[in-house]
Amino acid sequence: MCRFLFLFIVLVVAIGSQQFFVAGEEYNVVYGYECRQSKCVKVELTAKTIENAISLSVCRLLCGDTKVGTVWPKPTGAVRAGNFIQQVNINQITFVFPKLTKQQPLWEACKERFLQQVKNLTPDISVVKGGGSNFVVAVQLDTEIDELPRLVLDTDESYKLSVTTTPENGTVAKISGKSYFGARHGLETLSQLIVYDDIRREYQLLTDVEIEDAPVYKWRGILLDTSRHFYSVNSIKRTLDALAMVKLNTFHWHITDSQSFPLEIKAHPEFHKLGAYSPNKIYTHENISEIVLYGLIRGIRVIPEFDAPAHVSEGWQHKGMVACANYQPWKKYCGEPPCGQLDPTVEELYPILEDIYREIFELFSPEVFHMGGDEVLSKCWNSSEVIRNWMQLKGWNLEEDDFHRLWGHFQAKALERVDNVANNAKPLIILWTSSLTKEPYIDEYLDNTRYIIQIWTRGTSVEIKPILQRGYRVIISNSDALYFDCGGPSWVGSGNNWCSPYIGWQKVYENNLDNIAGEYKSQVLGGEAAIWSEQIDELTLDYRLWPRSSALAERLWSNPASGWRDAESRILNHRERLVANGIHAEALQPEWCLQNENECPVNSN
Repeated sequence: MCRFLFLFIVLVVAIGSQQFFVAGEEYNVVYGYECRQSKCVKVELTAKTIENAISLSVCRLLCGDTKVGTVWPKPTGAVRAGNFIQQVNINQITFVFPKLTKQQPLWEACKERFLQQVKNLTPDISVVKGGGSNFVVAVQLDTEIDELPRLVLDTDESYKLSVTTTPENGTVAKISGKSYFGARHGLETLSQLIVYDDIRREYQLLTDVEIEDAPVYKWRGILLDTSRHFYSVNSIKRTLDALAMVKLNTFHWHITDSQSFPLEIKAHPEFHKLGAYSPNKIYTHENISEIVLYGLIRGIRVIPEFDAPAHVSEGWQHKGMVACANYQPWKKYCGEPPCGQLDPTVEELYPILEDIYREIFELFSPEVFHMGGDEVLSKCWNSSEVIRNWMQLKGWNLEEDDFHRLWGHFQAKALERVDNVANNAKPLIILWTSSLTKEPYIDEYLDNTRYIIQIWTRGTSVEIKPILQRGYRVIISNSDALYFDCGGPSWVGSGNNWCSPYIGWQKVYENNLDNIAGEYKSQVLGGEAAIWSEQIDELTLDYRLWPRSSALAERLWSNPASGWRDAESRILNHRERLVANGIHAEALQPEWCLQNENECPVNSN
């Protein structure tokens, strides 16, 4: 018997119209579920079992050790959930928005998205029973700040959610947050408290609920590389939709690289004209503004990365500012073809960088700007006679220390140009871990009050602790758990790609950032999973990201003490919600395992 009670009128309404086999009559729905010992158990529907049987979605909502089992990521604060559900007529859900006129368009968009998510729970909306006026739900949203929202590191993303039903007021869902972002997260959680009951063909809402929730980490995101392959605006929007479903708040856009320059720069149109794969594979200013707003509505900051001084080639032709451009054999000069590094000795380079930065800042308005700094190799610069002569005229040698000095020179001058376009607001700067973030160069060239270091080395790397000891804040993207392009054939030779094997969702879920940072865990802003796109395009994007990014989302939002085994049945159910919302998420187990909870893991009993 279930450990919770249901209102008889809710569960048994309209059973006579269903189609299962009993007493010689034919019915469509054959199976239901009962909650036994905190597990959803599949039962054949008969006249005997129908009274206690419920749909799988309703069972997953209520049955189990985790309260409100359909909510992903699970809440971090107090959760009180009653044992009652109520039919919902989605045509009679009303919304009361905060009395904040500046946010009104955002809330209107949130409302439409919410209603569409509910409709998506069933493949055929025409068979859903609407219910009468008794099934009205009022959603009341409240935030404290009357301003156009901007997600920054200090934004409070907490929220409170309550769902109550009284004879006087009917069913009311109240959501409050300090910021727009917190209240939006609360609305996302409310959408996960609504399920579709395929036995009774009704939407059902869990009532008598109180949830207090807030994220553990400030920075929760994914990186998408749109230079190795171009991604359509629609595919990026679809990714943002999925990010919002699991309360990931950062879309790190690695928009250019040596292979292509798809970013429109109006001051220098030759970049995208020469650097894009084709004229229809360019991100225009209009495209970018559309994506940034789309993300804002969904509680997501879009962080641009303009990687330099390495990872440049296409688009820079004819400028005389790039060393070792497309040199062969490429392995001597760069991490992957085509090679290319900006020449820091060319003074005309820096005004062009300022023009690029200006347009990026106008489009993205970033509080944090990613300047890349990945895979800079001295062999590339050393191949240029111009660079060697410049260094020697300054009295420098041509050793590693001297090339790092050249790199530091570039970084300082490029940062000046960033500050110019940011009106000297001195935005925080992210750099990848590299030889520049190692001793002794990190002490000489990088200010720990200004720079955030994004760690892509293995989580056990000895390079991490010295960075933390110096007081740097970090974002963790350790390649052994968060590089989602790993696992596949090499694209530059035989065998598998460099970071194989494939990383399963279980490893992502178990990737505890506290363990990586140890005593310096307070300096960890959060983490990102990375999609480097050498072998991934928009046709394979969804299954590479999902539901592994959902595993990351729960790690970063909730930082659960329990492991992946306790989350397995929940993520199978969550994956179905992703698919219902148009996300082509990877299948994790046979569907039989979804319908027969905890029967598939080895030694589960």
